[in-house]
Amino acid sequence: MRLLRTLLASLAILAAGLATLSAATDGFRAYTTETARRIDVREHPRAVPDVLLQTADGHIVELASLRGRWLLVDFIYTRCETFCSVQGSQFAQLQQRLAKPIAEGRVALLSISFDPAHDGPARLAAYQQRSRDRGAGWIAARTTDTADLGALMRIFGVTAVPDGLGGFVHNAAIAVVDPHGRLVAITDWDTPDEAERYVLRGLAP
Repeated sequence: MRLLRTLLASLAILAAGLATLSAATDGFRAYTTETARRIDVREHPRAVPDVLLQTADGHIVELASLRGRWLLVDFIYTRCETFCSVQGSQFAQLQQRLAKPIAEGRVALLSISFDPAHDGPARLAAYQQRSRDRGAGWIAARTTDTADLGALMRIFGVTAVPDGLGGFVHNAAIAVVDPHGRLVAITDWDTPDEAERYVLRGLAP
C-alpha cells in the first residue's frame, strides 16, 4: 500500500513537472526564450509602430512610408566590430540577390541603429560604404526620439546593454516585416538566405 502511494505521488509530481515544462516551452516546441519569441511572432504577428527615422542621407522619413513592401530589418551600431560588421556585408549581399524586387519597389532592407546619439547620418553612411552598399534598396537610419527606439526594440525583441568599454553586448537577428507593417518572422542573423526565402515566398503569386 505504501509503495502504491509513493508511486502515485511520484506520478503526480511527474505530471505537474511535465505540465510546467509544456507551458514554459510552448507545448514542448521551444527550449529557449529566443525560440519561444520566434514562435510567438510567427503565430501572432506584431504591428510595427510608425516612427520617424533619420536616414544616412539626412532625410527624415516615416517608417509607415515603407509599407507596401517586404522589409528585412536588423538593429546595429556602427562601432560594432563583430555581429554588425558581418550583418552589413550580408545586407549588401541581400541587396544584390534581391535587386529585382527592390527595383520594383516590393522589397527594402532597413538597418536601425540602437546607438542614435553616436550614429548620425555620416556614420551610418560610412557603415554602409564599408559594407559595400550597392546603392539601392538598403536604408540605414536612426530614430529621432529615444521613446520610439525603445518601442521598436521591444517589438523586435532587441536587447543592447552597454559593455563598459563604449560598445554594447547585444543580440542579433534579421526580422521580416510584411507589406502590412507587421513583424511576421525572426530569422538567424548569420543565415540571411532564410530571410531571403521567406520574402521570396511572400512575393510568389
